[in-house]
Amino acid sequence: MSEPTDHVDLRTGDLTVRIDRNACSAFKDCIGIAPEAFRLDQEGIVEFVDPDRVDKERLIEACDLCPVNALHVFAADGTQLIPR
Repeated sequence: MSEPTDHVDLRTGDLTVRIDRNACSAFKDCIGIAPEAFRLDQEGIVEFVDPDRVDKERLIEACDLCPVNALHVFAADGTQLIPR
């Protein structure tokens, strides 16, 4: 079995969301706001479920609430929106 990568990127609409697996501490704030988009994997690290089911503003809010900045959001032009 291969080791997980340090981060996982997913494109949704005009955003790219990145999970920094090393930073995630399983606070679950993102899941509280957008359970359609995120869940914890077997290691207790956040993973994607279906971010396309969440409107853009709520997805950004869910990522912004991460107390350890494990979630990053980038605009289509590469500009980092979250963390601010």
